[in-house]
Amino acid sequence: MAEMTPKDVIAYAKDKRVQMIDFKFMDFIGIWQHFSIPMSELEEAIFEEGLGFDGSSIRGWASIHASDMLVVPDVTTAVMDPCITDPTLSLICNIVDPITKEAYSRDPRNICQKAERYLKSTGIADTAFYGPEPEFFIFDEVRYDTGANHSFYKLDSDEGQWNTGREEPGGNLGYKPRYKGGYFPVGPTDKQQDIRTEMCRLLEAVGIRVERQHHEVATAGQAEIDVRFNSMLKMADQLMWFKYIIRNVAYRNGKTVTFMPKPLYGDNGSGMHTHMSLWKDGRPLFAGDGYAGMSEMAMWYIGGILKHGPALAALCNPTTNSYKRLVPGFEAPVNLAYSARNRSAAVRIPMYSPSPKAKRMEFRSPDPSCNGYLAFAAMLMAGLDGIENRIDPGQPLDKDIYGMSPEELKDIPKMPESLEGALEALKNDHEFLLKGDVFTEDVIRTWIDTKMEKEVNPVRMRPSPMEFALYFDI
Repeated sequence: MAEMTPKDVIAYAKDKRVQMIDFKFMDFIGIWQHFSIPMSELEEAIFEEGLGFDGSSIRGWASIHASDMLVVPDVTTAVMDPCITDPTLSLICNIVDPITKEAYSRDPRNICQKAERYLKSTGIADTAFYGPEPEFFIFDEVRYDTGANHSFYKLDSDEGQWNTGREEPGGNLGYKPRYKGGYFPVGPTDKQQDIRTEMCRLLEAVGIRVERQHHEVATAGQAEIDVRFNSMLKMADQLMWFKYIIRNVAYRNGKTVTFMPKPLYGDNGSGMHTHMSLWKDGRPLFAGDGYAGMSEMAMWYIGGILKHGPALAALCNPTTNSYKRLVPGFEAPVNLAYSARNRSAAVRIPMYSPSPKAKRMEFRSPDPSCNGYLAFAAMLMAGLDGIENRIDPGQPLDKDIYGMSPEELKDIPKMPESLEGALEALKNDHEFLLKGDVFTEDVIRTWIDTKMEKEVNPVRMRPSPMEFALYFDI
């Protein structure tokens, strides 16, 4: 529906006997928000004038004295919502200041759009293609609570290896994936084939091309569904549909999904390996005759990603839980180096196909807790900074990292070890994000302040159950 006009959208809605119009938009931190109007209220003027709402109630947005904001729907995003009972047309919206009529600088979708415009303005390329691989867990139950004198969480799954000795209705039939054993035996060990297929069907219903689905490494329902790459803004929109559909399909099947990077201790966390490539006039720019078949431009792009990796972590790994996954010495991609084969390097160059069109780089550090609009825009700006300044990524890390000595590893830069460290890196290194007014000083400052006040400090000030296990009788 990319070429549709407001008149076309209204006609389409009538043809589909739509009852409600749902307006979806992204908050600053990374959660989709929405409100709906009856079909009878949908008019062409809405696509130009927008609809008002209270921006002061959205995390990280306008203050109470400047709270009025507008949502302006993007006609190219019109699609039937497959998760709502009554026929509902969904539209993704941009946020606009009602006084100046300018795009709101803290709207993540606006930042992503500005990044695409900046790319074209450089003349380097006209399209950035993104292919994220968000992993997630499908659990049967989650309980958590915290207070002044208590704190706990409890997860459960019919697949959980810890349930091999549990008494179950009808008897315990076993077939529970072992720790790190979920990649990827057939059923009945894999009990979630059907629910993942249902997720795939609904993803395809909103126009997302699914390439593959499978169980992931961890026990207890870790999963991955891979979708076809797309241009940056479209992929960021699709990532929001992805999370929305995955969660809703799980919920209607009596299950729950989390995109937390590290919900289980002692088993694999969930990453979001992100594939990137630049194209111009329909021609791939990352293919060449250099290392692993990459072009000089591609290597500079990698150089930018590696140089700005610690700052990118604040946007690509934006939760305190992210750093339970990014722990040195394990499989997590914490080493700011590149390789064609070493998966513990932050950047990998996939070698599945010799085709120039398949040449791309894979940034393996990000996780699915991120705000895709901000994370994708930041990755692009880091890569473009690498190209503009011809940043040399150095030599590839092709050795087995687990066989390397501490002496060999000491000179390889690492991702930050905490969200606080990542935010400090962003504070000290964000000039590359300000080019073309893509990000602003206000956005960077608000992001850092919000994360410190609402996440870092609350976690830092609270005792954890593990601390009681370690120190209560000390």
